Formats: sequence, structure tokens, C-alpha cells
Amino acid sequence: MAGFDAEGTAQSLERALGLVTPYVHRTPVMSSKQLDGLSGAQLFFKCENFQRGGSYKIRGATHALLRLKEQREIRAVVTHSSGNFAQALSLGAQSLGMEAHIVMPENAPRVKREAVAAYGGRIVLCKPTLEAREAEAARIGRETGAVFIHPSNDPMVLLGQGTACMELLAEVPDLDVVVAPVGGGGLLAGTSLATACFGYDCEPVGAEPMAVDDAYRSLQSGRIEQNERTDTVADGLRTVLGSHTFPVIRQHVRTIIRVEEDEIISAMRLVWERMKIVIEPSSAVAFAAVLKEPGRFRGKRTGILVSGGNVDLGDLPF
Repeated sequence: MAGFDAEGTAQSLERALGLVTPYVHRTPVMSSKQLDGLSGAQLFFKCENFQRGGSYKIRGATHALLRLKEQREIRAVVTHSSGNFAQALSLGAQSLGMEAHIVMPENAPRVKREAVAAYGGRIVLCKPTLEAREAEAARIGRETGAVFIHPSNDPMVLLGQGTACMELLAEVPDLDVVVAPVGGGGLLAGTSLATACFGYDCEPVGAEPMAVDDAYRSLQSGRIEQNERTDTVADGLRTVLGSHTFPVIRQHVRTIIRVEEDEIISAMRLVWERMKIVIEPSSAVAFAAVLKEPGRFRGKRTGILVSGGNVDLGDLPF
């Protein structure tokens, strides 16, 4: 379990939920008869697009910050992120009186850069490669003393992200499946731990863009695979699995469904049109996976983790 024993994991998740609850919204679980009809499943959307900072990532960021604060005095933190974790860490640090340095790729959506700045994050732009992001974050850490928090590959972040699924299972305890998008793997790993500890025969399923299908390939090969390109509309899923997230996913997740770009856009549009809620492309990947393989979900009570709603309204994909 990559350092998570069964009994300790349940306790760690419960502690994480207790720590983050004062700092996050308990987001609604929504449904749509129309989308149930289209999918053939009974769908329950956990709407983290209504979360503080516009995504579930405030959960992991806040949990990591609080756990660090328990250990020693922390004045500044640094991360690299295309947007949602950048916003989450900036907002979490602001709430706790810390300084947040945020390394963002040059192609990060404008709306996410503006939100980071509004939450007090100190933005440094870099080339849109993982190597550039890591190098810049390391430089800032050396020069400022800021503590690095990885946007997904951190046990405390991972546990914090699992609290979204815990809330979903508490509200809808008899789910058959929970579908989560996967990029760096923090949400899917945390979700898989939550279903293992608190679900009743509830299967975690990953959803991933075909263009960046490293998680799918990693499950096939048994080792962390890389992506040669990152040209997907789901900008939040362009990162790869890490040393903490992959072992958890490998232990608990049997299925990752890959979806094409047009399927992501179509699913996003359906949610906007039928549910009247704003979700971003990365969030739509989970619903797109259900539509892609209806036979797998037909007749099942299916949770969908809507990961965020931070969309540049001047650059919609439809």
C-alpha cells in the first residue's frame, strides 16, 4: 500500500477529513435523470467544482500544510502546477498565514494564473515541461527556504484528496463504482484508498485522456510510464504518476478507461447543457469514460468525482 497499512489508512483518512473540514466546503452531490438515461447508469456527481479554489485540490494542499505546520514552523512553501493545485496551495497558505511560490507553465490557462495571483500566490512562469517546472521549484526552494509540496506525489496530499470520496461515500454509501480522472494520480490514489476503507464492494475506476495515457500504460507494464506529448484539452491531467501515487493505484485500481479529445469535449458540453453547472475538461474525463463504456456501468450506482470548474470562458473547447 506504499506505506499505507489497512487499519492505519482508515485512521489517517479520518484524521485528514477532520483536519481539512474547517477549511473546505462540503460540496453537493448532484444527479441528472437525463444523464442517467444517456449512460444507462445511476450517476452521482460529487461537485468539487463548487469547492474553495474551484477544485478538489484545496483538500490535499490544506492537509499537507496543516501536517507540516504540526511538525515545525513553516513560513513559505513552493509547488509547480498548471493551475488547480497552484490555486489550492495559494489559498491554503493564505488561510494559514504562509507565503506560497507557484511555478506555472507558460501555457497554463489565463483564468488559473489570475486566480493564483488573486489568492496571493507568487507566480514564476517556466517552459511547459516537467523538467523546467521541477528545476524552477528547486531553485526557489534553495533561494527562499520555501518547503516544496508536490501537487500530487505526496502522501499527505494524497490522503487529503481522498476526503472528497469519503464525503461522497458518506452521502451515498451503497455505490458500486467511483470514477475519478487521473493525471498525477493524487485524486485516484486517494479515492482508491477511500473506497477500500469505507466503500462496500465499491470499485475505483480511473479515467484518462488517450493523448496522455501514462497511467493506463503504467498499469499494463508495472512501472511508471512517461508521456511523449501533452496535447490534451484536459490541461489538469498532463502530469504523470509518481512514486507515492503509482503503488497505491497499482494496488487498488484494476481499470483505467481512456477517452479521446472529442469525447471529453462532448461530455463537458453535456454536463453544461443538462446539469447547468460549469466543469472543466479534466472533470469531464470521468463522465466521458462512463459514456465510452456503457456496458461496464449499466445499472450500477456510479459516483463521478467532478474535479474542478476552473475554465477560461474566453477559450471554451465547444
